[in-house]
Amino acid sequence: MYSSESSNAKPRRKGRAALLIMEPMESGHPLDPFIAAADRALRAVFAPAHASRPVPGTPGSESAKSQAEEERAIEAGETSPGASPPGSPGAAARRESAALMRVNHSGEVAAQALYHGQALFARAPATRDMLLRAAREETDHLAWCETRLKELDSRPSLLNPLWYCGSFAIGALAAATGDRVSLGFVVETERQVEGHLDEHLARLPSGDTRSRAILDAMRADEIEHGANAKAAGAAEIPASVRVLMRQVARIMTTAAYWI
Repeated sequence: MYSSESSNAKPRRKGRAALLIMEPMESGHPLDPFIAAADRALRAVFAPAHASRPVPGTPGSESAKSQAEEERAIEAGETSPGASPPGSPGAAARRESAALMRVNHSGEVAAQALYHGQALFARAPATRDMLLRAAREETDHLAWCETRLKELDSRPSLLNPLWYCGSFAIGALAAATGDRVSLGFVVETERQVEGHLDEHLARLPSGDTRSRAILDAMRADEIEHGANAKAAGAAEIPASVRVLMRQVARIMTTAAYWI
């Protein structure tokens, strides 16, 4: 299997982010881009993510104050996702935070797939570069969610391979209709993701400032991605497609919450 980190390639960055860049292929075989995409798919789902930015809420980040507030809330016995006996309010809050972060982690797996599928079939180099830059930022989100799930002693969704494959196909289909439509798909996707994050921010336990800091940072990036796509000439997506996208997202978020 082709790897973007093989001796025949010239990865621009070490770690997970390098996998998001389709390097020139030496062999010139027409199947090379698809083999590279399959390689990235396996890594996106099964390999640990590596962030280029600190996890929001950790010492040295802008959200360190929020993390300290969470620790004080735990010490004060407030409802929070800190370590608590089973059946206690704190344990219930912890489970809720873990379930929500599992949904967000699955959303980032899907985001990787969407951008990979769209970049693979993008027609203009500028469009492809913009999609891959956004994908690299989404890698940070994926790593942040993975980190938070571990802190909450939880796990990612068991259905992540399904989310990746389905989202890759959707992204490829959107790109096949043309760059303007593909960019319009980005605008609508990010608009819906923003609403989804707003809902999760409202549902998070009040003491979980760590998860809240992560979602706030993710939300800011998603808004920027949508704005960049719109500025690049995105076409308006038909209302029927927008409704279908919301229904598909609802299926994924509901299943990832539990499985």
